[in-house]
Amino acid sequence: MTKAKKKDASLKAPLKTRLRQDLKYIRRHPAMYLMVVPGLTVLLIHKFIPYYGILIAFKDYNIFAGKNPLDAIGASEWVGTYWFEKLFSGRDFMKVLKNTLIINFSKILWIFPIPILCAIMLNEIERKTYKRLVQTVIYVPHFFSWVIVYGIFLSLLATSGVVNELLIALGFNKINFFTNTEVFRGILVFTEGWKSIGHTAIVYLAAITGLDMELFDAARVDGAGRLKQIWHITLPGILPSIVLMLILKVGHILDHGFEQVLLFYNSTVYEVADIIQTYVYRQGIGRMEFSYSAALGLFNSVVAFILIVGANAISKKTLHRSIW
Repeated sequence: MTKAKKKDASLKAPLKTRLRQDLKYIRRHPAMYLMVVPGLTVLLIHKFIPYYGILIAFKDYNIFAGKNPLDAIGASEWVGTYWFEKLFSGRDFMKVLKNTLIINFSKILWIFPIPILCAIMLNEIERKTYKRLVQTVIYVPHFFSWVIVYGIFLSLLATSGVVNELLIALGFNKINFFTNTEVFRGILVFTEGWKSIGHTAIVYLAAITGLDMELFDAARVDGAGRLKQIWHITLPGILPSIVLMLILKVGHILDHGFEQVLLFYNSTVYEVADIIQTYVYRQGIGRMEFSYSAALGLFNSVVAFILIVGANAISKKTLHRSIW
């Protein structure tokens, strides 16, 4: 019996039989499952226990209603879907949702293909010393915090910075990059790409190095050049990694970029740069509207879940590749 048939037979077995088989496997490999415990503990503490706080979105939360913030959740008055109605009827909600979608879709559109090209080009470099040097140079920005990245680009793009000095020397007018609503989103996309492209390229490069080299040897024997090898072997070979990264990007499209936007933006560009997470931060911490910001955060999570499941389903149907 083949492995596939054995797997199908095990799935069709009664639940009790499958549970017995699983318990036997756990008893045979206790050390392996013991190593999972710390990760599950962290997941439980940081991901599942905080779900109790979702109740804030359905209550008129008053932090002083109990002895501590957790007691205050239970003591606060139920208001049903009041905060969601206020959220969806407000002008600010549509503005921040629009900004979030435009900024993050722009990042996917302009940035997502570049690491794939970088990985392919790095793989084609034959001199190992030069390859490692280029790889290090593009990878280093990943380790910079957004505070450092902001400082670097502030010195470059400020009104008295290097870029504006160069524009004046070429006969152009100065551009207030950080207060100009027409170029600010472009700065967010560019800085995100500068920081993340090297790290993502390493993921694809690792996928390329895992390909069977005999395929390339056979292609060369058949007379295929480098471009044909890339198109018919490299790209299909790393397609699962591309699909995985794309699904993850789409799934986090509403909760990505908080730290970057919070550091880069200011009140003059709120109209084009205020995203869901920064809006939640300003409403929840700045104005202490905890229930309103919790409702917005819950909406964000539900939409992110729908997006990642939808992207996985579409990928599975069209490309026959998926996470699950």
